[in-house]
Amino acid sequence: MTPGPLRRRGLAGIALTGTLAAALALLAPPEPASAAAPAQQACAAPGAGTAFGTATPAREDLDAAKLSAAVDELSLRMRLSVQVFRNDCLVAADRAEPVTGTVHNNLWSGTKSVVSMLTGIAAAEGKLRLDDPVGRYLPAGPGWGDAAHRAITVRQLLTQTSGLDQSILAEAGTTGTDPNLAREALAQPAEFPPGTKFQYSQLGPALLAYVVQRAVGQDLGTFAQKRLFTPIGIEKGSYFWLRDRSGLPYGYSNLFLTPGQFARLALLMSDGGRWNGRQVVPASYVAAVSRPQATNGCYGLLFWTNRGEPCTGADIPDAQTVRRHAIPSAPDDAYEMNGTGGQLAVMIPSLHLTVVTTGYFGSLSADPPVLLGASPDEMQYTFFRALMKALRDVRVPDPGPYPGDPVDLDVNPVNYADPAVLLRDIDSSPQCNVVFCDGTVPTAGLAENVRALPGLVPG
Repeated sequence: MTPGPLRRRGLAGIALTGTLAAALALLAPPEPASAAAPAQQACAAPGAGTAFGTATPAREDLDAAKLSAAVDELSLRMRLSVQVFRNDCLVAADRAEPVTGTVHNNLWSGTKSVVSMLTGIAAAEGKLRLDDPVGRYLPAGPGWGDAAHRAITVRQLLTQTSGLDQSILAEAGTTGTDPNLAREALAQPAEFPPGTKFQYSQLGPALLAYVVQRAVGQDLGTFAQKRLFTPIGIEKGSYFWLRDRSGLPYGYSNLFLTPGQFARLALLMSDGGRWNGRQVVPASYVAAVSRPQATNGCYGLLFWTNRGEPCTGADIPDAQTVRRHAIPSAPDDAYEMNGTGGQLAVMIPSLHLTVVTTGYFGSLSADPPVLLGASPDEMQYTFFRALMKALRDVRVPDPGPYPGDPVDLDVNPVNYADPAVLLRDIDSSPQCNVVFCDGTVPTAGLAENVRALPGLVPG
């Protein structure tokens, strides 16, 4: 099985100094292997409690030495785990996997992609539509948004274009004490008309989680377990998803999974939303999540994508825009779940490749947004450059060493820790603040958190 041709491109900002033949080679499509190459094998999706199918690198048309070198190099970048799959077969893992494989790790903003998947499932079931205003699913009454807030659409929350004021660390500054995340989101004023500007937000996805919960008519965690986790073998009680005090799972972060559980989500997306013949996430939605938006060429529906440019990152410490693709050393069709510090599930459909890694930072750059993982980063560029060299059936031209981007030294804390945003979290409305909501002290989520904590215990 030979993947189809890959579109390649030049790297913005890199002068082509070689010969004309070298330049043409860089732009040429990958060269297929000879017809005599052995057929690759595919592995079945594992059931609950079952290990991933494995294959030798050679069986999947990978050079074992080059693959091992790429994984070893990435493992040194403050990684907790590294897994490489081809055709759903595990072909390589980091050397620490026997120790770290059962350790739960916060997906951080990878959680946003899970909420996106749940949105797609709800839409397929006719529970909501992406262009519906969120007001259709919100309660009526004080503290539940004015007409402008209620007119924001589900799609605008998915594309991070709600227009609401954001400050990424300030929005998360009350984690664990939030009485009602949806009401905190609705307390933030509009900065831009909805749909016109990309701004990486925490509370936007939190509001989306609440909207999906209301649309499906049941607890979001229960819906996730029934419609997403159980079908792919992630068992109830085997993980932890932090809830706010009202009981809503955090929509922007705080889903703790093992590397293997994270990989199940990645392989589900790699296979077009199917798992052992069952369509879990609609195929049309899987195709949609990686389509670049006009407001950010590197962002789809709460997934990052390699399909477009330019890229705008998060406000850590400043929202930098770079005139290139997210991972210039990987094929255009790569897309990913991406959490702070490098919680990454990268799907490359054209190569039948899936890479899953967890850890904390690891990029080598003088540029603060890259160093902090808030902008297209050097670690991914370097790893995928090395991984592409391990392919034996497809030739991906080498783009050269990481070129770097202009250094952005805007470290103004108002960008990411605006006290005004935090104060609106603490005191969202006369009806809801950090102590009480609607005359009561919310505690339902605290009780759920205590009950779920055993899911963090290995085994």
